[in-house]
Amino acid sequence: MTSGARVPMADGPGSVAQAPNLPLGFTETFTSRFIDTGKLRQHVVVGGEGPPLLLVHGWPQSWYAWRLVMPALARDFRVIAVDQRGTGLTGKPADGYDTATLADDLIAVMQALGHDRFAVVGHDTGMWIGYAIAADHPDRVDRLVLAETPLPGVSPSPPLFSGSRLNDRLFHFGFNRLDDINDQLVAGREAVYFGWQFATKAARPLPDDAVRYYVSALASDREALHASFSIYRALDTTIAQNERRKSRHLTLPVLAIGGQHSLGDSVAATMKLTADDVQTVVIAGCGHHPAEETPNELMAALTPFLEPYKAGLVGARRD
Repeated sequence: MTSGARVPMADGPGSVAQAPNLPLGFTETFTSRFIDTGKLRQHVVVGGEGPPLLLVHGWPQSWYAWRLVMPALARDFRVIAVDQRGTGLTGKPADGYDTATLADDLIAVMQALGHDRFAVVGHDTGMWIGYAIAADHPDRVDRLVLAETPLPGVSPSPPLFSGSRLNDRLFHFGFNRLDDINDQLVAGREAVYFGWQFATKAARPLPDDAVRYYVSALASDREALHASFSIYRALDTTIAQNERRKSRHLTLPVLAIGGQHSLGDSVAATMKLTADDVQTVVIAGCGHHPAEETPNELMAALTPFLEPYKAGLVGARRD
């Protein structure tokens, strides 16, 4: 562990100790910790043995999005599932939501845990952050898995007057970028807004208790609600960063995952604009949330892709 970093255990709402309906034996493998590197206190859930694997969740979720695949991954990897800046038990500062800063946050976490090199799996906004980690810190990432979102500044931007299906899936990009009025409209109606997001984007509905868990975290804290929009409010900065990043193609292996009933092979098409070695998986019967809708199928995609990394024991654990 890096000198000066503190790794106290975390409990309370948002931690492993109080998360609902975890897989059998989950709390015997995984613990919640706080990593304080001086700039931000971040919550991570850590467990398993092997080379380090960083899991970065999407919006409007938390580390809990990975719960169904974490036990299987922990058989081969040291799993680190984070709450990104503004989410869950991690701090919620007023700024720092561009992807360069969010990537630096997670580099600091991995450094504090003693991992110089690691693999990354990112979903939704976690795909934005995962791409930034690999692009900004290429010496740190061995393999990269990205799932289920357009990449601002890289993907072609859809037209303003798009079809109703596309509008339903993407209207939150514009809404979430608004300044404060979105907080006012959603406050007290979190179950309506976020519940609709989950219901319309999943081909296989997420369990009611999981949706309630995500919504309650946002409804119980106005800072959490405000911070949930902040990565979108920072998109002007992130787009400018990605326009610079895409001129330097990624050379590491990339696995691009889409759900059959969501983005499909367009995730891979996006990554081929900015990476040289892209593999494609489209998960049948899946919508936007592969880790929760189709965890077994997601594991079937991750296992062969991560096998060379596991076999090489890159970035062996020191924490």
